[in-house]
Amino acid sequence: MKKYSRLVWDNALNMVIMSVLTGLFAGVVVTFYNILMSLGEGTSEKLYSMFLENPAFIPLLFVGLAAGALVIGTLVKLVPMIRGSGIPQIEGAARGVVRFKWYITLTSMFAASLACVVMGYPAGAEGPSLEIGGCCGSATGTLLKRNQMVKRLQIASGASAGLAVAFNAPITGVVFALEEAFRSFSPQVFICAAISVVTAVVTRNAIRPAMGFGVGFAFDGFEFAQIGFGGSDLLFFLWVALAALIVSLAGVGFYYLVFATKRLFKKISFLHGIGKYIIPFVLAGAFGLITVYSLGGGHSFIDSLSSHGEGEISVFGIGLIASLAVIVVIRFITAVMTMGCGVPCGVFIPMLAIGAGLGAILSLLFQMGGMDARYGDYLIIICMAAFFTCIVKAPITGIVMVFELTGQFVNFLPALLGIAIGYLIGMLFKTEAIYEKNLEQYIADEKLYDKVRKIRLELKIMANSKADGAAVRKIVWPTNGLVVGVIKEDGKESVADGETVLHAGECIIFECETDDEKELLDYMYSIVGKQ
Repeated sequence: MKKYSRLVWDNALNMVIMSVLTGLFAGVVVTFYNILMSLGEGTSEKLYSMFLENPAFIPLLFVGLAAGALVIGTLVKLVPMIRGSGIPQIEGAARGVVRFKWYITLTSMFAASLACVVMGYPAGAEGPSLEIGGCCGSATGTLLKRNQMVKRLQIASGASAGLAVAFNAPITGVVFALEEAFRSFSPQVFICAAISVVTAVVTRNAIRPAMGFGVGFAFDGFEFAQIGFGGSDLLFFLWVALAALIVSLAGVGFYYLVFATKRLFKKISFLHGIGKYIIPFVLAGAFGLITVYSLGGGHSFIDSLSSHGEGEISVFGIGLIASLAVIVVIRFITAVMTMGCGVPCGVFIPMLAIGAGLGAILSLLFQMGGMDARYGDYLIIICMAAFFTCIVKAPITGIVMVFELTGQFVNFLPALLGIAIGYLIGMLFKTEAIYEKNLEQYIADEKLYDKVRKIRLELKIMANSKADGAAVRKIVWPTNGLVVGVIKEDGKESVADGETVLHAGECIIFECETDDEKELLDYMYSIVGKQ
């Protein structure tokens, strides 16, 4: 018993140390990355202002964008892991489906996405931050020569830390790891992710003030009114339902347009397919000359929509609603192009910006129809979350994000209603989680399943192993694997389910699809013990 307790303690201590190291690495790298990205946004705004002041040089802008697009396209062709936001690929790596070299992916995504922002592309930092964080987790596991199970846990933990640092939203980071990266609420995943996130956010909040940057909430200009159950308050629930319905339908359109655009871009063979990157970059350049709100990820645009936002939004001097509509359409087109073409930059914040912009338009229209203006900020954020949930299919992340990114921890029910509608509309129109669908396409494009074969293993559970005394559902098994049966010590075989508790001396029958039998066995031995 003492030996077992000591083994459990040693495993737990080892996992804590690994997660702390992952959090430190991710915290430092992702913090500096986000600082450079914010500086890059400022640089691009100055560049575009300069071109507007000197129209004769505008042709040079498009020549530069075309040249930059070819460089970015070449890098993506050489390092497919950085295609798009990188979120689907790092999720695949956390599940053991995708393999990559952490140092190549980290440096490539860092450089490529930063270059996109400097060129004025509407790129977010959150997706790349998640992938860079995952690379930091992979580095920790690889450099310390840990087994595949630990590496996968650290990739997921690093990804969570990367997202948390980018948003300064630790709970959102942890929930995203559970809901998206592993799609499992395993205690191991939770503990590792939580420790890495806390360490990374503390590191972030130590570095940023030292360099003269703030550490506050991502969108602190929004203010939520207290909502009770009076007449006007109950009417607000109807406004929320209508707004969420409209925004979710826009989300369904976004989803299908992304994959239609993917099919179109696949047909472009100019310069071995690299030439297709010219289209979104040139288009983004043209939009950047129209309005500064089309540049960057969309933080400033979302902030400006709040009741405490600075400045009046205007495009070519037209009215506010028309200006918002122009910006939303521009951001909608560029985000679809980004995901369709696979430009190495984030679409996490750009998607939120589209949802928030739609919410702002609906808020103004609803106020004309009688909605109390004090509900305006809350409706905008609810629409932002509903749009995100409809596309990403991560409702828990959506509801946590509403409150954590704004610092307004009140009025749960309206947000829950809006997000539930967003999720249901996505189900009704048969949309899949967009990152999950992109991962499937990435696996197909890279032909990762060509060498995969189905393997059936019969393994004995050793005393004091991770599986000894654990329920099946509490163990992080290899991806695409399933415990199909348990053979008791007396030789009797039974069907296993999630609640089946495993004991030393029993044998499990495990079926799994893999392209590396040795790696699978190493992983399984780390669970059931060396045979």
